[in-house]
Amino acid sequence: MKQMKAGQCRVGMVMTNCYGLMNIQTKEMILIDPGDSPETIEAMVDQMQGKPVAVFLTHGHFDHILAVEAVKEKYGVPVYAGREEADVLAEVSLNKTDAMRRPLSVYPDVLVDDLQTFTMAGFSVQVLHTPGHTKGSVCYYFPEEKLLVSGDTLFRESVGRTDLPTGNTGQIIESVRRLIQTLPEDVDVLPGHESATTIGHEKRYNPFV
Repeated sequence: MKQMKAGQCRVGMVMTNCYGLMNIQTKEMILIDPGDSPETIEAMVDQMQGKPVAVFLTHGHFDHILAVEAVKEKYGVPVYAGREEADVLAEVSLNKTDAMRRPLSVYPDVLVDDLQTFTMAGFSVQVLHTPGHTKGSVCYYFPEEKLLVSGDTLFRESVGRTDLPTGNTGQIIESVRRLIQTLPEDVDVLPGHESATTIGHEKRYNPFV
């Protein structure tokens, strides 16, 4: 029986999906990609009666990080991100916060590696390094919940753009194929933008596979 409740709010100018993944029993919650509008994120947390214990970042682009500082200060939680993404998060010309005239450098508390597994909020989490959208993009896989948070790597019947700094088209296609080929078809996928999907649906209908 699943122990997770997933909340979602859309924030910022490009409607980024920010997720709150909550343990139904303990109310502990993981916040993923607080991209902007901290008050909107706080309202989601309050509505779910969650207790944030960590922030997970899928990658370093402005639309996924602009509320990181506010959320971290509000809840006093550590920030997790992929090790290869550290310089993208820190450098405003790479994370594009300079172009938004809201320059922001983010220094995660914990850097995670490909295939690293740990427990957070009572859930087993596996990190999957999925370069392509950025060089350090990661997905977070919750095997017991059959859930993948894919950031801007895998979208419903599409993949993320690769024309921004450190992007690579060949890499993102390889990353998406890895996800499709290794994860069970009944895994739900929560992407960084637009609507949810499943691994099975993408296996059949994603033109990049």
